[in-house]
Amino acid sequence: MDDLDHRLLAMLRADARRSVASLAAELKVSRATVRARIDRLVESGVIAGFTLLLRKDVRPATVRAITMIEVEGRAADAVIARLHGFPEVRTLYTTNGRWDVVAEIETDSLEAFDDTLRRIRQIVGIASTETSILLSARKAVL
Repeated sequence: MDDLDHRLLAMLRADARRSVASLAAELKVSRATVRARIDRLVESGVIAGFTLLLRKDVRPATVRAITMIEVEGRAADAVIARLHGFPEVRTLYTTNGRWDVVAEIETDSLEAFDDTLRRIRQIVGIASTETSILLSARKAVL
């Protein structure tokens, strides 16, 4: 996967119903290129399917976590760009202090979570991480 694939995945994660034409216009490539990329990502299993975003009270049980990420040197933009391509990464924040980036991760199983965390830790430019699995919400904003 290259940068175009990562950007396309991020756009689809934000709105999987966007038209191929609008994706192509924003990515500055042809509609045929976007269609071919999506088809390839589906065929290779990178895109496992398309889904709906449901209210939290009707969603099935998932594994959710917050991962704090320390970035080496000036690699923040590259690391963030790579993280945009992870469908499991729901939200990214830049921050100050010890951690440079905070990622909210959501998977459907512990095995998938373990795999996601392993792949994140392999990104070039990540110096260290610290992860906390979220247990139960005591207050939530809809």
